[in-house]
Formats: sequence, structure tokens, C-alpha cells
Amino acid sequence: MKLIVGLGNPGRKYEQTRHNVGFIVAEKVAVLTRAGTPKIKFEGELAEASIGGEKVAILCPHTYMNASGQSVRKAFDFYKLELSDILVVCDDLNLDSGRLRIRPSGSAGGQNGIKDIIRHLGSESFPRLRVGIGRPPAGWTVTDYVLGKFSKSECESFEAATTRAAHAVISFVTDGVDRTMSQFNGDPAADSKPKQQKKSDRSQSDPRSVGQQQP
Repeated sequence: MKLIVGLGNPGRKYEQTRHNVGFIVAEKVAVLTRAGTPKIKFEGELAEASIGGEKVAILCPHTYMNASGQSVRKAFDFYKLELSDILVVCDDLNLDSGRLRIRPSGSAGGQNGIKDIIRHLGSESFPRLRVGIGRPPAGWTVTDYVLGKFSKSECESFEAATTRAAHAVISFVTDGVDRTMSQFNGDPAADSKPKQQKKSDRSQSDPRSVGQQQP
């Protein structure tokens, strides 16, 4: 049994804001896994699914970001989970926009939802998937930036980033945190570039080199 927690703030006012990246990813996971109809439970919205034969609960706390821990604690106790069974998905100001970083444990790093979950669980030893939203532009406060909606120029890149994050969540369930880290923590832009062929590989594939002595 795994518990996937997407962090955000409830209500139409906060839809499609940077601080609600966790909600967006959780919703995509629910769609990809054909989760059941969501219901109100544990002070949040909960949907259940199966991924690779593993039962999964997808939770979006409705307690507002700063009180996310009380919702997570209720689900944690109900399902009788280990800390390693939880994956929390949230936004991160300290990561470049669109970058993903999954870790098996760690501090809150300034993320208030993570901070409250640590307080309620009494431990930092649970996995988390951070989705980078970048730093605020000059003249913006952090609050206005994280609670602001994505600009038109950001929409396409965040659509790709949140989809990639949803696949990282599925990988966490099927392959574990270590393999997911190695697959998704890199720079997606760098990963998509064609790798330069080594000189030795080029010479082997060059038909002119066949039957010729190499220098």
C-alpha cells in the first residue's frame, strides 16, 4: 500500500497556481491509473487506484498548505503505513522551473506543507517529489509568486513537467525511490538532447574504416 500526497490549497481561487503543483500532479496520476471516483476523507479528497498490483491512495489535503500534516496523519494511521510508503508531491522555489527532485527523506527546505507533515509524523524520513517553480522575478514577493497562476509562457513547460512528475510517481510505486531518483532527477532538457557519439563508436560505424588499419 502506498500513499501519494499532492500538496496545494483548495478552492477555485487557487486552481492552476504555482503552489498547487502537487494537486495538479496528483490529478494526473489519478487519470493515468484510472483511479476510482474521489471522495472526501481524511480532511481532503481521496481516490484509490492500483499500480502494478499495488494498492495506492491518492490524497489532496483540503486543510490548506500550512496544515497539510493533519490530513496526512489521518490517512497514515488509517492505512497503517510505514514512512517509506508515503510520497509527498509539492512545489519548490529553489529548483529551476520544471526540474524534478525526488528524495527518500530530508528537511522541509522552506516548504510549509512539508514542514507541517514532518511535525505531525514526527519524522523527516518519508519520500518527497519536488517540482521546481523557480524564484520570483524582481519586484515580486514570494507569497504573490507562489499563489500566482502560471503565465502563458509557462503553461506549456509546466504541462510537460507535471506530466513527467506523474510518471515519476508511478515509477516510485513500481520501481522504488532509488530507481526513480536515477531516472527523473536529471535535467529533462539535457536528457532529451542527442548524446554525442564517441570517436571510437564513429570509427566502428564508419564504412570507410572497414578493412583499413586504424592509426
